Amino acid sequence: MTALPPRPAASRTPGAGLRPRLVPRTLRGRLSLVALTTAALLMVILTVVFNTVVRHHLRRQADDELRTRAAAVATTVDTGGPRVRVLETVNDHLLDANVWIYADRRLLEQPPSAGALTQVAEGLARQGGRHCVTTSGHGSSPVRLCAEPVPGAHRAATIVTALDLSPYQGSADILLLGSLALDGVMLACTYALTRLAVGRALRPVGTMTDQATQWSAVASEERFGSADRPAELARLGASLDALLDRIRAVLRHERQLTGELSHELRTPLSRIVAELDWYRSRPRTAAETKAVHETIAEAAESMRTICDTLLNSAREDATTVAPGTSPVLPTLRRLAAQADPPDHVTVTVGAPGVREGTDGRLEAGVQDALLERIVSPLLANALRYAESSVTLCADRDGGGVRICVTDDGPGVPPAFAGQLFQPGRRADPDDGHGGAGLGLPLARRLARSVGGEVSYDPELTPGARFVVRLPSG
Repeated sequence: MTALPPRPAASRTPGAGLRPRLVPRTLRGRLSLVALTTAALLMVILTVVFNTVVRHHLRRQADDELRTRAAAVATTVDTGGPRVRVLETVNDHLLDANVWIYADRRLLEQPPSAGALTQVAEGLARQGGRHCVTTSGHGSSPVRLCAEPVPGAHRAATIVTALDLSPYQGSADILLLGSLALDGVMLACTYALTRLAVGRALRPVGTMTDQATQWSAVASEERFGSADRPAELARLGASLDALLDRIRAVLRHERQLTGELSHELRTPLSRIVAELDWYRSRPRTAAETKAVHETIAEAAESMRTICDTLLNSAREDATTVAPGTSPVLPTLRRLAAQADPPDHVTVTVGAPGVREGTDGRLEAGVQDALLERIVSPLLANALRYAESSVTLCADRDGGGVRICVTDDGPGVPPAFAGQLFQPGRRADPDDGHGGAGLGLPLARRLARSVGGEVSYDPELTPGARFVVRLPSG
């Protein structure tokens, strides 16, 4: 077999990971970088403009000095006669320094060792008029030359003066270096002050974030509220408060759902445990074993129904509960048959106290499983406190259905009646009866989710009566 050539290693573009490294990770660093970049661009523009203006001003000063010198030399030039003459004066050597005098483009005088500057001066004289030019002088230093015409009656003259720009160039360079140094100091101060200001401005945000994290972890009642803060932080505080409220509601709903599941699953689970204990107590016949299996299967199915009903109720809103209908009497009889002991429960149709008779076709506008979950906690509560009997009655209530659960127990203390439907509340936790105080709130919540209601009838004494009102099917 022919060996395949090795694949070349993947090349990495130089600087591919450089850009992310240059971008700060913190908001303070990014804002400081933006401020620094903006300030740098502004200072570069100002520096360029300032030095351009300075150099233009220095050049005008040099031109003014050259013209002033040319005007002084012009006083020594006589253009009134037929020929242009240069008059001799005191300190004539000072006036002749870097001065060229032309008459009709003819050179009359020039400074000693003028060199290549004479050609530049001659070019200015030939152009005529007032012109200035900058060229390189001795030692490559810049030299400024200006031509100044001198009118005359018969002939005109032109005076060209030259000036070394090295002092002016040095002043411009010093100003440039000074402005660059000042720019550096200003940029450093801008960066430091921006980081300090942004850090101080963002400090409350970090504090609020830490507080929100802590409060959400412990489900605290603390909130940011409408404290005296800037508008942006006030909006952030309001958003965090809403988030904390949602977290607290989710935690409360989770605890409520967990409690309701444990409360509702306790009864079928107890039946399973009791059947298994009874089955293990002694050998059983095939028929008894089959009955035990059927009871356990029925309890397991009840547990599955309970889980499905409560989880669906937790997921769906009151306006999105799945519609359905269920016959009331078969559900009540099934619950009565599952009661312990079942012979203590009586099912009737009609008003409370009237035996079953006229209307066996009552239908509630809810699913059968949900109807069972609404009535089941009320029945379990009645069986827990009843002395000898519990009555389930159902009849029509206007356009809906009314179901009453009545027991002959001690009843509800009047002082506790207002707290009956609060989760986790019991009139006497040490009364020897089981329960976690979740059944009644669960029944009311499920009934309200389909537009119904569960209430307590305080008129019945002794004993207790709970009334379920549901829409008709």
